[in-house]
Amino acid sequence: MPPTDDEPDFRLDGLEPADPAMGEKFWYAVESESHEMNVLASHHSPHGRTSFFVLHDRTATWGVPGEPQLIALHLTRDAAARTFTPDFVRLPLVSMAQSWLIKRGCPTDAIGLPEGTGTRPADETTAALQRRLIADGDNFAVLFSYTEDEGPNPEITVLLRALDERAPYPYRVLLEEADLDTWTHTLRERGFETFEAADAWLEDRDTPLPAPPTLSAPVARTAAAPAVPPAPAAGPRPGRSR
Repeated sequence: MPPTDDEPDFRLDGLEPADPAMGEKFWYAVESESHEMNVLASHHSPHGRTSFFVLHDRTATWGVPGEPQLIALHLTRDAAARTFTPDFVRLPLVSMAQSWLIKRGCPTDAIGLPEGTGTRPADETTAALQRRLIADGDNFAVLFSYTEDEGPNPEITVLLRALDERAPYPYRVLLEEADLDTWTHTLRERGFETFEAADAWLEDRDTPLPAPPTLSAPVARTAAAPAVPPAPAAGPRPGRSR
């Protein structure tokens, strides 16, 4: 991500966390490091009750190898009680962070990246896949992600599992590759029938991401499925060649 020098203003002056335990978690994970974060996108409701942020955490590049560098943050304020409630998650891709926020009430057209922020899609395939992830990202759980930001061509790999076990090709690998000479990126998807097949490709990486099969329409969530994916795992995979 190119630097924006746009540090977040969480608008929390005079407010205390409604839940002290969650407030402490928010302080250590987000607020205390906010001077090292850039706002990639944000939206504040007109009445000031809620705010939504897509944040880039610059410190992640020195932390756990491969850790997601983006934070999706939803803040709810209670002016009468003078309290706030934070809800946040680390995610590897901007489209996933946007999807997470939209499911929490952020208007879809209010959380796009401003012109000149980050890299832009290199082709329509990338743009179309990003739109689909924004629309149906809560139909999948993140099993693994790895953000590689060294070198001239950073890349992000993500392994997803459909929450509906009946879905064809329930395991999906996403590969985002950036070109910092042109400030563009490509995003590709491959569906796998089994976890073992998807994991084998992630372990070896000795061939390009295979061409995807014909994938079905977005998978409908089952009634028992959680509404949002859990926070992604990060870090080197055993035996993985980089």
